[in-house]
Amino acid sequence: KWKSLYQIQRERKRIMRETCSKYKSNNRRIITPYHVSRIFVEDKYRVLYCEVPKAGCSNWKRVLMVLNGLASSTKDIQHNTVHYGNYLKRLDGFDHKGIYHRLNTYTKMLFIREPFEKLVSAFRDKFEHPNNYYHPVFGKAIISRYRINATKEALRTGSGVKFKEFIQYLLDVHRPVGMDIHWDHVNRLCSPCLIDYDFVGKFESMEDDANFFLHLIGAPQNLTFPKFKDRHSNEERTTTKITQQYFAQLSPSQRQRSYDFYYMDYLMFNYSKP
Repeated sequence: KWKSLYQIQRERKRIMRETCSKYKSNNRRIITPYHVSRIFVEDKYRVLYCEVPKAGCSNWKRVLMVLNGLASSTKDIQHNTVHYGNYLKRLDGFDHKGIYHRLNTYTKMLFIREPFEKLVSAFRDKFEHPNNYYHPVFGKAIISRYRINATKEALRTGSGVKFKEFIQYLLDVHRPVGMDIHWDHVNRLCSPCLIDYDFVGKFESMEDDANFFLHLIGAPQNLTFPKFKDRHSNEERTTTKITQQYFAQLSPSQRQRSYDFYYMDYLMFNYSKP
């Protein structure tokens, strides 16, 4: 089993590197703190983890906290502790020497997910549940720009954004509010053409990939990747089928443009066109 997992890793890294050399001419660019601002550091087992939201990131942060001795089990760590506790250091918090030392000697990994599925997962999480950041900041701007005859209530709260409106915002070059890490390209979040990742895991094969990674870094035997769903745990995870239901609400041209938007992620991580 390990042998086939090694093989899969080699293949994923080969495709990633080939895509980079074909499309990106920035191989010799200097790595700045900005490029590593999404990378979490675990010094004990010497791991660098680039956070890709909606691809198992909460549970990966729990694993890093356990590796670091900050908790004895992933089950004990609450959602808010993971995201707002600031227990884990980020790579951009180190000086130039500290950044380069870690990039050159630690095991660098990222986990990704099929781009449309990741997008729908983010939409469901941020817009279909009460949220005191995404509704007022993104929701209000999206509704006032893309909804004809919006009610006063909708404009006031920013709640009830429709998937189609969200996609209009995403594809608008003059979008009324900026990008957000939950729907940005992995290519932009983790700079895989600049940083040579040692391990590329996929959400779709999370259990195998995660436990293989833990085996590679010599993690304690009893530490396995947690299976629980972090937020809205009573709700079904975003599947291919659910994703198709959301994309069915769009016009063929919007679907094509959404694919074009994530084209590099599809190519680089070898996901087939939906």
